[in-house]
Amino acid sequence: MDLVVHPREHDLVIGTCTLAHLDLYLEEYEKNATAAGAKVHWASTAAEAREIILEICRDAGAKTVTKGKSMISEEIALNAHLQAAGMEVVETDLGEYLVQIRGEAPSHIIAPAIHLTQDMVEADFRRLHTSLPKDRVLVEPAQLVGEARAILREKFLSAEVGITGANFLIAETGSSVIVTNEGNGDLTQSLAKVHIAVASIEKVVPTLEDLSTIIRLLARSATGQEISTYTTLSTGPRRPGDPDGPEEYHVVILDNGRSAMLGTPFREALRCIRCGACMNHCPVYAAVGGHAYGWVYPGPIGSVLTPQFLGVKRAADLPNASTFCGRCESVCPMKIPLPKLLRHWREAEFAEGGQSWSYRAGLRVWAFAARKPRVYHAAARLGMALLGALGRRRGAFRWLPLTRGWTRHRDLPAPQGRTFQQLWAEHQAGIQR
Repeated sequence: MDLVVHPREHDLVIGTCTLAHLDLYLEEYEKNATAAGAKVHWASTAAEAREIILEICRDAGAKTVTKGKSMISEEIALNAHLQAAGMEVVETDLGEYLVQIRGEAPSHIIAPAIHLTQDMVEADFRRLHTSLPKDRVLVEPAQLVGEARAILREKFLSAEVGITGANFLIAETGSSVIVTNEGNGDLTQSLAKVHIAVASIEKVVPTLEDLSTIIRLLARSATGQEISTYTTLSTGPRRPGDPDGPEEYHVVILDNGRSAMLGTPFREALRCIRCGACMNHCPVYAAVGGHAYGWVYPGPIGSVLTPQFLGVKRAADLPNASTFCGRCESVCPMKIPLPKLLRHWREAEFAEGGQSWSYRAGLRVWAFAARKPRVYHAAARLGMALLGALGRRRGAFRWLPLTRGWTRHRDLPAPQGRTFQQLWAEHQAGIQR
């Protein structure tokens, strides 16, 4: 009797086995990609990756570079590096384009501009697209999208180099894979003379069959679709008879601290397929937004990855930004035990003495009050009443002491003025009546 294996269990096995033999699959990918005409480059650090890409762009005589969505390019700060060399860099994913013209970072892995309103986008377009009529109508989303499409179309046709990320690298065929809904990735990699795919070492999967299972879960976990609109495999440069495609095809594979994770409990985070599901279900992310996390990767997975890449002292607050509700682990298609990994980082932070003076002082005050229930309840009532009164007019605080990590990007909602114990007592009294 055949047993039915849940796709999440199947993908867990694929991810675990791939990481266990990562060196072999990366070598197989390089061999097959090179045989197909690709040029594979290895980068140990973000600085190495930036220099490799800059050199390729210079060799191509690039003045304009188009980019598909790529979190790795955000990780290595690629845009600023190319712009400093005199190149125009244009994000072609609509959400990425919107945050680029505002000089902001993405606030979500899948929906980079989720924090923007339609009015903000309209104002940005009128400020930036000065060659268009001032009296044009931009009241409907379709009109905004149409304007962005027209602007970006010109960039696609003029760019010498197109840079994309890679959702996956297939060892069996030497292919890079991008999964999109807008089609901008296909235009980026097929119209430019040179295509550069940038990926990290854990993106490799053994076979096409393995890919077919994983992309089903990626689409469902990321956007709720059965499959994304475009799933595109690139295998080498244009061949004789091909209607389009790049003349040169480069793949830059980045380590940047990931190999150091393989022998640690944090290796499980390398199974992440960047679907964003953990953010969509995280109460902390919903409250503070993506920019509050301070680096490229927000949400629960960002709270695990950022201390690894930047150091636990620089990211000490992130593992503590969790309620441990467990939603992130329950929805993760790759079954990454995110709460467990966050606890490991809390242990590391404590071992290194990374807590701030305000954190230690606050914990001592709380510990003192917790041992004295009357003091605790009195202080809680007073604090809630005071905050409720101060925040009643606006309903939120733009600033409060010790809350800069929150209020730097979002207002802090004001409490309604009563503690949970008071509300519970009123609720119970209402039931008894």
